[in-house]
Amino acid sequence: MVGNAVTSTWKKMIVMAVNGWRTGDRFIPNRSLMDLDQAHTLLTSRTREVCNSTFSVSFCLLLLWFLGFGNWKESRVLDAPRINDDYYLNIMDWGKRNILAIALGSDLYLWNAETGHSQKLMQVDDQEDYPTSIAWCEDGRRVAVGHLSSKLQLWDAETFKLIRSLEGHDDRVGIAAWNGQILTSGSRDKSIINHDVRARNSLNCRVQIHSQEVCGLKWSSTGNKLASGGNENLIYIWEASKMCSSNFLHQFNGHRAAVKALAWCPYQSDVLASGGGTLDGCIKIWNIQKGTCINSIGANAQICGLEWNRHHKEILSGHGFSATGHQNELCLWKYPSMSKLGELKCHSSRVLHLSQSPDGSTVVSAGADETLRFWEVFGPPVTDSSRVSDLDSLLSFKRSLIR
Repeated sequence: MVGNAVTSTWKKMIVMAVNGWRTGDRFIPNRSLMDLDQAHTLLTSRTREVCNSTFSVSFCLLLLWFLGFGNWKESRVLDAPRINDDYYLNIMDWGKRNILAIALGSDLYLWNAETGHSQKLMQVDDQEDYPTSIAWCEDGRRVAVGHLSSKLQLWDAETFKLIRSLEGHDDRVGIAAWNGQILTSGSRDKSIINHDVRARNSLNCRVQIHSQEVCGLKWSSTGNKLASGGNENLIYIWEASKMCSSNFLHQFNGHRAAVKALAWCPYQSDVLASGGGTLDGCIKIWNIQKGTCINSIGANAQICGLEWNRHHKEILSGHGFSATGHQNELCLWKYPSMSKLGELKCHSSRVLHLSQSPDGSTVVSAGADETLRFWEVFGPPVTDSSRVSDLDSLLSFKRSLIR
């Protein structure tokens, strides 16, 4: 046991941490920030109080982490009752107007991240139907909602009115993605449809190259390429101008399970990250220009979501089932080395979805434990070219209902 002097020092450090340093909400420890000699002195000295006013924020908080205070991680927790525990659905999205859309059972809610208020946008009365995918348009005013019954609807988030229904699928619409005024949807009927929402006849083109359900879709930031992932473990890369001819640019067959998680790199437009399901558990980085896999990392768990840090070269992964015990975690990886910066077992059940705030500082994870957890894991942009992963602030543990 350490002496009273060291205990007093810890108390001072805790008070300092709680009362100040509110710039972020990092949960990833970094040993390079630690003064191990200073730590050893604190833990072994019995004769005098050691108080060093030059302790860095990161050093103090890292010591708290290793002493077991690492439970202070979320900046907010919301209850999400009746969220569907289904890997193939994509029922959460954070729009450009800072509103989070989340489907809970047959209801779809909009939660305003600035005010903390939530409102029900829609409710499905048919017990055999419920939302299976959600995607905000780029201006954050309209939200696309796919359904188990194969419906695809477009809703006005300001007037709370249904704008129109889009036809073309004959099974559940598990994924949707916007590219300007083009809404792309993927279905268990194995097809991908581009809808031009400006046209009376919205069906712009339909392709069916996947042999099983389409569970991942992501347009590149430039809008000229689309990545699609399927339950048959394949990824296809499409050029926007050639989709109608079913002429894909690349087929990637490196995964051994369904590919739901897809994310284009925000600072290298030809780089795509993908994650495989339970029997695969790998994150792969692809060079689209060359058509090659440039890195592959075994995460040892089902990968349900991937989010790039827009400010620094990092990528966050959310995980589900695992044969090795590494389940229900969030993991942060350094790019391009894909070395793991840290991990956190945050949910009591698998992480189903990840989404990122408009400013790129916060990521929300939705778990099968019926909670939404908000993490200031990426932090604000910095002018310094170096990257520090620290625990910048202690968290508030606010918990409330999403509805």
